Amino acid sequence: MALGDCWKQLSWFYYQYLLVTALYMLEPWERTVFNSLLVSVAGMAIYTGYVFMPQHIMAILHYFEVIQ
Repeated sequence: MALGDCWKQLSWFYYQYLLVTALYMLEPWERTVFNSLLVSVAGMAIYTGYVFMPQHIMAILHYFEVIQ
């Protein structure tokens, strides 16, 4: 029963996502293209933050002389 409840909750979240973003008005192929672009942009943003944030944080700490 727990798996069914989990699936029901995920379906409800997905339905809310469709309503909030107004994707329910699109055709399935348009929705797939939009979601693919959204996941791609989010993935690139996370990767860029993971790769470059340590460099920027170190530069800020050096600027404020927190570390030498």
